[in-house]
Amino acid sequence: MTARVLIVAGSDSGGGAGIQADIKTVTALGGYAMTAVTALTAQNTQGVFGVLGVAPDFIQQQMRVVLEDIGADAIKTGMLHNAAAIAAVCEVLEALDPAPPLVVDPVMVAQSGDSLLEADAAATIARRLAPLATVLTPNAPEASTLLGREIADVAAMVAAATDLLDLGPRAVLLKGGHLASGDRASGDRGGATVTDVLATRDGHESFVSPRIETTSDHGTGCTLASALATGLAQGLALVPAVARARAYLREALRSAPGLGRGHGPVNHGHTVRPFDGGT
Repeated sequence: MTARVLIVAGSDSGGGAGIQADIKTVTALGGYAMTAVTALTAQNTQGVFGVLGVAPDFIQQQMRVVLEDIGADAIKTGMLHNAAAIAAVCEVLEALDPAPPLVVDPVMVAQSGDSLLEADAAATIARRLAPLATVLTPNAPEASTLLGREIADVAAMVAAATDLLDLGPRAVLLKGGHLASGDRASGDRGGATVTDVLATRDGHESFVSPRIETTSDHGTGCTLASALATGLAQGLALVPAVARARAYLREALRSAPGLGRGHGPVNHGHTVRPFDGGT
């Protein structure tokens, strides 16, 4: 049976992030994508020019009708722009029994630097949504917001990922792509590598890969989280699911089409066999 992935996130009119990136990613990896749209955005590769939120009760209705009919093998949340939307989504998630794996991407800022989260919402993510997560997938700036402290290097990433477990998720995948300084602990001060840290209550594991220098990096967080959710929906264990998601994203970055005048989209059309590591 095809793995079913419900995406609860905002729409990106430019197609590089949000629901559009999620659907492309899930499909490329052999899953079946369903959606509950939380907000409409007017954006392109140069920025976000408008956000129109969806009523919380309608977000819930989208989720419930899909879950009652089609079901889900995994759920991924992305842009939840305010506290009311987060609370509405949590109400539906909390009622699921049994609950499928949940990947929470705490989207706060677009690649262009535009805010996608109202000021009071980060606390609601930490208090209400993070404890429901199978995997929480913040980047370094998002983790800094959730923890209230700077994350400047890989050593700080390891500590932050471990501390984020205190919010309640079963695992944290802390993404290091925003750390321009690279891995200082290993002597890489030029940012030649990217390190992501996966923390669980059994310890942590680092995933290191060469940095791909490109401005076609819009939607990388959405893409990685949806790839991870697809792997979990297909029955992959956590570490292999993370490894395959990273491999998929790397090739999507490497083969990006170069569209737009700002931060362009990655190549979501790149495919890997549904259960391999993309190598």
